[in-house]
Amino acid sequence: MARKTQIQALIVIHNQIIKMRGFFPAFFLNNMFFIMKIYDIMLGMKAGILYILSACVALNSGAAMANWQYSGEYTYDMSYYDNGGRTAVSLRGGASYAMSGMKNNANSIVYALCVNDNGEFDFPTTDGCPSGYTYAGTGNLSSLGLSDLSGLNFSAGVSLGWIMPNHPQWRLEIGWDTFSDVDYNKTPLFSGNMQLSGGYTLANLTVGGVQSTVSSDVISAMAFYDFFDGLYKPLHQMIPYIGIGVGYGDTKTVMSLFDPTGDLSQFEDLTNFGQLENNVIHFYRATTNTTNIVGIGALGISYGLSDKFFIDFGARVFYLPRVKYQLVNSDASRRLDWFSAKNLIYANVMLGIRFEF
Repeated sequence: MARKTQIQALIVIHNQIIKMRGFFPAFFLNNMFFIMKIYDIMLGMKAGILYILSACVALNSGAAMANWQYSGEYTYDMSYYDNGGRTAVSLRGGASYAMSGMKNNANSIVYALCVNDNGEFDFPTTDGCPSGYTYAGTGNLSSLGLSDLSGLNFSAGVSLGWIMPNHPQWRLEIGWDTFSDVDYNKTPLFSGNMQLSGGYTLANLTVGGVQSTVSSDVISAMAFYDFFDGLYKPLHQMIPYIGIGVGYGDTKTVMSLFDPTGDLSQFEDLTNFGQLENNVIHFYRATTNTTNIVGIGALGISYGLSDKFFIDFGARVFYLPRVKYQLVNSDASRRLDWFSAKNLIYANVMLGIRFEF
């Protein structure tokens, strides 16, 4: 009797829904009776209801994952609302200009000098100052200056980003940028006036020479703001943007130091970093890696050829606080800071493409 009552109730509900056809989609109306019949059957399947619900969840999860590439939601009438969220992939390449001041770190290199009545200087021997010379005092090689680093090089990068749902003007990107070799070749390497502890000044002193390169790789996290209105970027129109970020930089320097005048051969400690021949040190080729926290700024314009493909022309500035140049011994078990690049800046201009999907 109870079973018959349930079926009669379902028929009444179905007839009422038929009268409300203007308020429901046709698909829903045509299948409502069968859906409710299935639900009635499920009430009697107490032993298997858990399995059926699990299967429904699995099917629903699969449907959700099938739409992972779209950022949005379905509305009450089963239509899809696109909130502007996207995944973005970009590739870029161009030219950079590297520039940096150089700091002399040779604090451990201390000269002891002798001077004669003509103001000429010479190195003391184990027996003291040469005949006709008196002790003039000591001076530190770190007091001499270096020329700045500057030069053009090639740069390239790739990024994976996310365009924020409902706020598509904001882009977040994780990227990698690489900067090819910039030469730093100087002869003499150190030059200037050296003040001695005895009150003398050794004027126009020049010491050493170097052939070297510096290159960098930067992993970054960036936030960009695109200047446009609405949820969708306009096509065939210039869209300016700005960006700021932080990164992790790995910079490699490769240095070949030489001593054409033999001035550096006076220091026994330096002979550990090369081979001494005819009172001239032939230094070992040295490779040094320096890591930095990198500050990044960006600006540029993009141009949409389609809703998924954009041309990007932009400029970026990368700031690295310090890059080391070190001497190494024969087996690289010992290192000595020789000089460093302070406040290294890469300013680059790059042309790129960006896919949004």
